[in-house]
Amino acid sequence: MKYKRILLKLSGEALMGDQEFGIDGSRLLEYAMQIKAVMEEGVQLAIVIGGGNIFRGVQGASSGMDRVQADHMGMLATMINGLALQSTLEEVGVRTRLQSAIEMNKIAEPFIRRRAVRHLEKGRVVIFGSGTGNPYFTTDTAATLRAIETNADVILKGTRVDGIYTSDPEKNHDAVKYDTITFDEVYSKGLNVMDMTAFTLSKENNLPILVFDMNKPGNLMRVIRGEKVGTLVEN
Repeated sequence: MKYKRILLKLSGEALMGDQEFGIDGSRLLEYAMQIKAVMEEGVQLAIVIGGGNIFRGVQGASSGMDRVQADHMGMLATMINGLALQSTLEEVGVRTRLQSAIEMNKIAEPFIRRRAVRHLEKGRVVIFGSGTGNPYFTTDTAATLRAIETNADVILKGTRVDGIYTSDPEKNHDAVKYDTITFDEVYSKGLNVMDMTAFTLSKENNLPILVFDMNKPGNLMRVIRGEKVGTLVEN
């Protein structure tokens, strides 16, 4: 296996499946089976999941809501998704722990770095909810921060696109995909991979990011095995 410990970043929108809102149970099950397969290979896996299928803080703020309040609502949305993913993973026999950056002791453990690492060492999937626990930071930044804190080998950003392209492949059919690209090239070309805070944090800590299509069954395993899947961003 190419990677021993990974941080998987999933977007909330990915959980919608073909729906316009909420959580698609069949999509959750697809993800859970892919995660179970890599766990059975001995890989240590942590997950950060967004909340955009339920509520986006930025959108709430743009409609006149207080930004701090809106971001807290977004953090709660990530916990709803985290609970749903935890339930589905445990249904298929994967041991999990849900940790929250905001104290919610009735439903999740508080985020404690040493405890999270111990769970990973014991073969449990750790789901990190509530983002960083602070407004004005995205779940991309939370994913990067948690990956660094737990000494992950790589951030795997699971999207619906199979990598990074010269332009949006859904709008431009002539867009060309990169197999590998440096952080500096992403900056200079103005490509959108993660928000700039998260991206800079990854670059400064020499943490590679691999963008791939999570919706293609078996792709997560291919990535773990080091096959040519998606686009790798590194220094």
